[in-house]
Amino acid sequence: MAVAVGLAIGVVSGLLGIGGGSIMVPVFRLVFGLSAVGSTATSLFTIIPTSISGAVTHIREKTCAPKLGLVMGAGGACTSALGVMLAQVSPSWAVMLGTAIVIAYSATTMLRKAIGMPKRDEPARSARVAVAESQEAAGERAAGTAGASAGMTKRQIATGFCIGLLTGLASGYVGLGGGFLMVPLMTSFMGMSMKQTSGTSLIAIIILALPATIAQCAIGNVDYAIGVAVACGSIPGAFFGAKLVSRVPERALRFFFAGFLGVAAVLLVVKEFGLLG
Repeated sequence: MAVAVGLAIGVVSGLLGIGGGSIMVPVFRLVFGLSAVGSTATSLFTIIPTSISGAVTHIREKTCAPKLGLVMGAGGACTSALGVMLAQVSPSWAVMLGTAIVIAYSATTMLRKAIGMPKRDEPARSARVAVAESQEAAGERAAGTAGASAGMTKRQIATGFCIGLLTGLASGYVGLGGGFLMVPLMTSFMGMSMKQTSGTSLIAIIILALPATIAQCAIGNVDYAIGVAVACGSIPGAFFGAKLVSRVPERALRFFFAGFLGVAAVLLVVKEFGLLG
């Protein structure tokens, strides 16, 4: 069961540019019955191999900006272990509530962006529109190549590093990779498309999750058996999900991302506070 769950998590991770923690934490807590801290710790442990798989594919497909990912990852690595320390002294309900809040914020941000986008992907669209979208996808891949090879401005570096600092702290505290925060921040403050943010955030997640994961392993909060089993499915799943990015409409990606995160946030709150008895 854990491997099948990991496969599904991996596909969503590679497709949306999240480490998978926004799925793993609710699953570990609601399905596998791990403690709040155990869920966040095991999520961080599993996020790294999942993100590596997705990031490698994004780099090959040229649907990311590697340099920006490295800058954000460096910023996140500075604060993610601090987030773990804060989680250790917080009650379990506070950790889960914090997780639900950041997930809900991301869902709301993505939903607003999706609603504001034009409906360009009707079932009966003409061949001309299909060709135009194909050209647009090729242009986005080319832009990713340019972003990887061209130097960033000081403002871009500063913005990316600050996004990393904030994301790292939140990631360590709630046990999520950080894509839940990086993706909407990159689209909002850096003007990047969803298809470009996916791979970029995965590169950053690999780096920022390392200090937090090492801290959780040292404390003894990680359930290695479940983490390894889920990773066995999430690694090939992330590879497949990343391959799908250039083939899925931007607007559909945003709606899917928002919808999933909204449901996950509600389920966490319901579970932690026993709202259904």
